[in-house]
Amino acid sequence: MQHSAPAYEERLTAPRSWWLMCLLMGIAVALVLLPFGTLPMLGGLVGGTAVSAVVVSAYGSPRIRVVGDALIAGEARIPVSALGEAEVLDQEEAQAWRTHKADTRAFMLLRAYIRTALRVQVTDPEDPTPYLYLSTREPERLAATLKATRTQERP
Repeated sequence: MQHSAPAYEERLTAPRSWWLMCLLMGIAVALVLLPFGTLPMLGGLVGGTAVSAVVVSAYGSPRIRVVGDALIAGEARIPVSALGEAEVLDQEEAQAWRTHKADTRAFMLLRAYIRTALRVQVTDPEDPTPYLYLSTREPERLAATLKATRTQERP
């Protein structure tokens, strides 16, 4: 069984400053445990840093991929044939679609630390989801990949 290479792939990793905060969390836990001795303090430093790093890594682990004829966004797998036009959202427009313009039925792969996004209409009449909101650092490239994949599907 041979897998096709993704036409587009992006991991929504957390910013570098969050990793610094993991170290600061470890230091905070170490300071709390300092009255109990050196060993508990070192354990708090290592444990606090490790636990917070796992949380940051898990939060920044979703990927957006276009593989074959499907868009895979986090846990969702959507055929490109069920998608309509893609709208590239700049920082201001992405903020509006995250807040007051948002539809509660929409699928949102949202990461607040990524300022730009792509909004893709869902054209499948049986799907109640009106659109996909995908936080992405490269919305133009993702939109172009979806468009290219959609035109390749049509005979």
